[in-house]
Amino acid sequence: MSVQPPADYEPPVPAEEFGVLTTDGLRLHVEVHGRPGAPTVVLAHGWTCSTAFWAPVIRRLTDRYRVVAYDQRGHGRSEIPPSRARYSTRALADDLATVLARTVPAGERALLAGHSMGGMTVMAAGGRPEVAERTAAAVLVSTGPGELLAELNVLPGSLRPAGLRRFLHRQLLRSRMPLGPVTPVSRAALKYATMGPGSPADQAEATARIVHACPTSVRAGWAGVLARLDVHAGLARLAAPTAVVVGTADRLTPPVHAHRIVSELQDPQGLLLLPGVGHMAPLERPAEVAAEIHRMAVEHLLGACDSVDTVAVVGAVAADGAVADPEVERTAVA
Repeated sequence: MSVQPPADYEPPVPAEEFGVLTTDGLRLHVEVHGRPGAPTVVLAHGWTCSTAFWAPVIRRLTDRYRVVAYDQRGHGRSEIPPSRARYSTRALADDLATVLARTVPAGERALLAGHSMGGMTVMAAGGRPEVAERTAAAVLVSTGPGELLAELNVLPGSLRPAGLRRFLHRQLLRSRMPLGPVTPVSRAALKYATMGPGSPADQAEATARIVHACPTSVRAGWAGVLARLDVHAGLARLAAPTAVVVGTADRLTPPVHAHRIVSELQDPQGLLLLPGVGHMAPLERPAEVAAEIHRMAVEHLLGACDSVDTVAVVGAVAADGAVADPEVERTAVA
């Protein structure tokens, strides 16, 4: 019997969609969901994903926010870079700046939420004036600023020596093996690497369909960037209030990265630990991820927006019974 993704993982129909040209001439696909004139939330997805990755989170945000989601270069419906030189953290930051300039009017600010490579995008853009002036706050989900190969937990820790383990992780990360159609075997393998062990089959199916849709050349091109990632400098310059989210069972960017990010942030706003959750937190626990975006918006975005009824939005957030989970552990940061 075939496995179908959950109904709310079906990508919602955007209110508006268009293309924007990057500084080096590539076309990025951009979608706008939710309430016109409401506070803006901008979502940046991770490696091998697309705007479809955010579907269950978008559905939990659109009654209160104007939600912008875009496909990173090479992903989804965005144009594929013609050469390896067009893959870089600088390009990620440039693209984010371009999207913000097109979707966040001058004088207004948005909340930025980035997952995995999307979080690296936000960190890479840290300190850029054109990004900072349009950023009220940020939420970094399942991500890291560097040392990715050294901290990967896909292969067992018992594999020694450490140099061999790092080499094999690099080969795995940069594999050009075509993924092909989703099969029970490929779904199980992807679940092991990217999701918590308790994730149900329908969530794993949704994840596999998104990841398998990424072109092999794009997956390999960005893998090369991730293997040598270092956005610590941008992270140190990220001045916006920033919250961090990570699953305790994340094999790709384990919690050590989240703690490292918090220690380097100028204005840390807490670390949210999701027990038993893997790397794909927005798909595994969309209610909790959306709740953290709500929390940061209430505290740092809504008061700055004259065009929205702040009291009504805050009341709606408080009334949403889906945003609280007693198993979630939040670490406050002084």
